[in-house]
Amino acid sequence: MKPSFVFVCAALLVMTGLSNAQAEKTLRLTLQLPATHHLGKNVQAFADEVVGATNGEINVEIYPSAQLYKDKEVPQAVASGAVEMGVVPLTQFAGTIPAVELFYVPFLFSNQEALQKAVQQGSPVRQPLDDAVLQTGARILWWQAYGGAVIINNDSEIRRPSDLKGKKVRIFSKTLGALVEAAGGAPTAISGSEQFLAYQRGTVDVGLTGVTAVKERKMYEVMNTLTATKSMVDIEFVVLINEATWQGLSEEHRQIMANAATKVEKQLRDEMNQLEADAFAFVKDKMNIVELNEEEVQEWQKLAEPVVNEFLKNSGALGQQLVDAARQL
Repeated sequence: MKPSFVFVCAALLVMTGLSNAQAEKTLRLTLQLPATHHLGKNVQAFADEVVGATNGEINVEIYPSAQLYKDKEVPQAVASGAVEMGVVPLTQFAGTIPAVELFYVPFLFSNQEALQKAVQQGSPVRQPLDDAVLQTGARILWWQAYGGAVIINNDSEIRRPSDLKGKKVRIFSKTLGALVEAAGGAPTAISGSEQFLAYQRGTVDVGLTGVTAVKERKMYEVMNTLTATKSMVDIEFVVLINEATWQGLSEEHRQIMANAATKVEKQLRDEMNQLEADAFAFVKDKMNIVELNEEEVQEWQKLAEPVVNEFLKNSGALGQQLVDAARQL
C-alpha cells in the first residue's frame, strides 16, 4: 500500500470522527425542583425520548434543585444562551410580559374544563403568551402542569382572608401579592428553592405554594398546617430553550424535540389530578389539613374581584385580550 494512500485513509478517518463528534450536542437544562418532583421526572422523560430518537446525537443534561440558576435568573440565562434550556414558573416573565400573570388572577377560571382549554397548545389564551416569550430570545417548548396553590403556615388555621392580616406571606406573583395586600397581609417574593429556609427562619409567617412542592421539598418539617384553597390559582411552569440554539439544530432534530415535548406535556397534564391527590395523601398525617367550606371560598372570591381590574391595569392590551379569551372559554 502506498504511503500517500495510507495518509488519505487516515485523514478520512479523522474527519469522520470529527464529524460524529460535531453531530453530538449537549443541552444543559436548569431545574428549580428536585429530580424526584414531577417536573423533574417530566423533563427526564423528555430527555430520554430525545436521546433515544436522535440515537444519542442530542443529549439533555439536567441540573436540578437550582444548582445553576435561581428561578428569577432563568429567563435571562436561557435568552442570553448562558444555558441552553431551563424550567421556570411562567410568572417569572412578569417583569417583561405582565400578561403572564393571567394564571395567577384568583378564581379567573371557573372550572377545570375552562382551564384545560386555556393551556392547550395553540389556544387563544396560551399562543399569545408563547409568542410574547419568543420575543425575549427564549422559546417555550412545552408547558408543565404544577397544580393549584395551597396555603401553609404554623399553628393557626388560615380559613378567611382576615386570617392573613398582619402576617408576612410568601408569594410567587405580583397578582397574588395584590390579593394578600387586600387581605391585610404583607406579600414577600421568595424563590421556590429558598422557601424551606424562609419558613424555618421565620422570614415569613405564611406561604403560598403547590402541594407537590410541600411533599418534595419537605416543607412539612417547618410548617404544620395546610389550607386547600379550592383552585384559587393554577400554577404553570414552562420549559424554555434558547432560540439561537433551537435554530441551530437540524430540522429533523427540531421535529424530534417538538414531538417529545408534546408527548410529555400531555402525559403530565393527564397525571396531574392523581399527583396532587397522592401529595395530599402523603402530607395528611404530617400536617393539619384545612378544607374550606363554601362560605369561606366565597369570601376569598369576593376579595379577589378587584384583583382582575388590577391585572388589566398592569398588563395592557395583551392582558385584556387574554382575559376576554379566558372568559369566552
